[in-house]
Amino acid sequence: MPEALKRLIHNISLLPWIWENRATKLAFFLLSTNENYLRELRENILTIKEKTAICHICGAITDSPKDICNICNNSQRNHSEICVVEEYLDLLTLEQSGGYSGVYHVLWGAISPINGVFVWDLNFAKLFTRIEAADSKIEIIIATNPNLEGEATTSFLTEEITKRKLKHKVKMTRLSRGLSSGYIEYADTMSLVSAMRERKEI
Repeated sequence: MPEALKRLIHNISLLPWIWENRATKLAFFLLSTNENYLRELRENILTIKEKTAICHICGAITDSPKDICNICNNSQRNHSEICVVEEYLDLLTLEQSGGYSGVYHVLWGAISPINGVFVWDLNFAKLFTRIEAADSKIEIIIATNPNLEGEATTSFLTEEITKRKLKHKVKMTRLSRGLSSGYIEYADTMSLVSAMRERKEI
């Protein structure tokens, strides 16, 4: 096998959820596809970081050079409801369900000391800033995954809100446990809409 092809297979295999067999198939697909597609793919890969930015309000991904995402910038959304998710993919999944009209806050992970993820690694500070700046009572909807990391993250949030004396400004709720897959990213639309509608107060 040519060295260039070996290196390509190796590079593809480093991507998450891509095993060597799948990496080999993808490499051969790229080898046989047309030049226009390859040029466009190369351009998108090389510029993905410079053409995207992080919303300075919620932490979601937006188009560069904007520093506020379309959801945070939308006056038609309910800004008194903030749904806290672990990852941007969770936000996308909830948006696609069509069952939520509030805004979001992306933590970019969950507390997991065993995996080297601590409170200061996550996007908590801006969430507390949003709560403190609110003119009226807001609802914080916890949409973390139902595992040890998600529970630790939820516990930290509830304890910190009490510690910061913000309870009078916040109603804390969480999605109901009826998700078929257990994880937001893999949940079906009906389960997500139901979990959001039947959320429970903490």
